[in-house]
Amino acid sequence: MPRSILFIQTAFIGDVVLATALLEAWHAAHPDDRIDVLVRKGNEGLLQGHPFLRDRLAWDKRRGKLRNLLTLLRTIRRSRYDAVFNVQRYFATGLLTACSGARETVGFDRNPLSRLFTRRIAHRHGRGGVPLHEVDRNHQLIAHHCPAPPARPRLYPSAADYEAVRTYQSQPYLCLAPSSVWYTKQYPEEKWVSFLRQTPAHLQVLLIAGPGDSDVCERIRQAAGGGDRIRNLAGHLSLLQSAALQQGARMNFVNDSAPLHFASALNAPVTAVFCSTIPAFGYGPLSDDSAVVQHPPGLACRPCGIHGHRRCPEGHFRCANDIGDAQLLDRIPA
Repeated sequence: MPRSILFIQTAFIGDVVLATALLEAWHAAHPDDRIDVLVRKGNEGLLQGHPFLRDRLAWDKRRGKLRNLLTLLRTIRRSRYDAVFNVQRYFATGLLTACSGARETVGFDRNPLSRLFTRRIAHRHGRGGVPLHEVDRNHQLIAHHCPAPPARPRLYPSAADYEAVRTYQSQPYLCLAPSSVWYTKQYPEEKWVSFLRQTPAHLQVLLIAGPGDSDVCERIRQAAGGGDRIRNLAGHLSLLQSAALQQGARMNFVNDSAPLHFASALNAPVTAVFCSTIPAFGYGPLSDDSAVVQHPPGLACRPCGIHGHRRCPEGHFRCANDIGDAQLLDRIPA
């Protein structure tokens, strides 16, 4: 008999993308089950038209956060889920999970309400000295139902999404996503500019980002002096349209941020610049054609934390500034 399943991941865009691997794995093992997902409001567009989803629930955290949480709880309880899988480790989603009324509730042991779940999974960054990717870490939540190896994350841009970006694909191009929420996860603007000035003239460069990063992209475009060859598309594309554009790029240059995971989800070629963070935390690229550009081993202050910082704690930001242009240029296909 088909079951009703809910997955909860209300963190940031990249986290939702990586959590799609759970949808892939569950559907492969249990194709008749009905799957819903709960995400932060604004991220539900990532899952528009997803073939395995029945419903997309969204939690508005910005306005009426508590009121909306309680409304969600009522919705979840009315849905009478057979199982709820919580990817997050915070109190609010723990409350939704524990009080869902589902027969099976599963989450990580670092969630403060995990003792109320029917199953608690140890949250580890590695196993036997080997780092775990976030996809592998999340898969532990469903491993007792899905014994096959973890699936890859996947997004499903629509035909309309591909049509919307076709106008930018008249010649070979690179995609560059220069922004990040965190300063120390963002390759410096002047470093992107130096790199862009040396990219081959026959390749168009498309700068992609959200509306709030349009000014950053425009500064980079103007400083790089590429004229019409470099285009600022920040804020002009939806999340799935950006992913569709990345899929057709000769190479995607990204930070440790959401566009990295878009590339993984569409198996697009990608070069990820890791500054203060390291791939061993579990967020490295998964594409067949992928590479990490980072400071060579030996910088004592790196990594300076699991997440980024608003500024370099040491004041020198060597983890980014010591990276050479050649490390990126070598990743441009001939």
